[in-house]
Amino acid sequence: ENRPIPEPGPNDVLLRMHSVGICGSDVHYWQHGRIGDFVVKDPMVLGHEASGTVIKVGSGVTHLKPGDRVAIEPGVPREMDEFCKTGRYNLSPTIFFCATPPDDGNLCRYYKHSASYCYKLPDNVTFEEGALIEPLSVGIHACKRAGVTLGSKVFVSGSGPIGLVNVLVAKMMGAAAVVITDLSASRLQKAKEVGADFTIQVKNETPQEVASKVESLLGCMPEITVECTGVQACIQAGIYATRSGGTLVLVGLGPEMVTVPIVNAAVREVDIRGIFRYCNTWPVAIALLASKRINVKPLVTHRFPLEKALEAFETTKRGEGVKVMLKCDPTDHNP
Repeated sequence: ENRPIPEPGPNDVLLRMHSVGICGSDVHYWQHGRIGDFVVKDPMVLGHEASGTVIKVGSGVTHLKPGDRVAIEPGVPREMDEFCKTGRYNLSPTIFFCATPPDDGNLCRYYKHSASYCYKLPDNVTFEEGALIEPLSVGIHACKRAGVTLGSKVFVSGSGPIGLVNVLVAKMMGAAAVVITDLSASRLQKAKEVGADFTIQVKNETPQEVASKVESLLGCMPEITVECTGVQACIQAGIYATRSGGTLVLVGLGPEMVTVPIVNAAVREVDIRGIFRYCNTWPVAIALLASKRINVKPLVTHRFPLEKALEAFETTKRGEGVKVMLKCDPTDHNP
């Protein structure tokens, strides 16, 4: 709260922040101080799902002006390396990323960001929708990597926010049927609301039993599985469930080492793909939101002012609702 307002560089913009969503990774850093090799060594501002209003632009910025409402892409490459040249800048090893140590995030009143990674929001797209582009982008990137297309049968494992955006995007990209699993009945109900065709509440089934339930509901094995939990048993179920010659995309991150039936995948030519965040998704997401082809509004279940950030984080930690949104602009009284 007491930090000085940053001054934008030539290619930056200064933003008054509006809406910031809380992600599971934010909670994880808050609770554990690290995710894998990313370790919090100094105080760090959290938040990377964000939108705000431009209040000042650097001398080199031409596409934005004060008063523009923007969505913020949190990953900004620091150098033009081979990954940037081939359009896969998310894989650049020196990338800046909001709220990944040691880089500060944007859960604050004022925030400076590279202008090239701020995208103007059309008038009919709200700040909240702008903040939700970040999780939506994970769904867009995962479904593209998976090759979802007209008539695809898709199995989504895990019905948290990322599982739900994958349902939204898979349906948008032409999936004929989507089945989703979770432990929580309320989360599966939300999945139904956003377009899942079938839901499976997992209790204590084996991975093979989950796979056979998926097959019986779809009437066939899915060509595509999108695994959003990172849980070992769920990855196993994903391999068993995916049709021979199909694709399993690993979105959820769990322990570094997991035991999986790799020979089963290999002899059936099931392609296993990873994703790391996203790239080139903001323009796509904005077009989908502006045209009302995708509706992310049902994902937001809780809202808190910035002053109640701790309460908001506690709510997310308890797993209540789906997406918790923080409002950083005290002058804004819109819901």
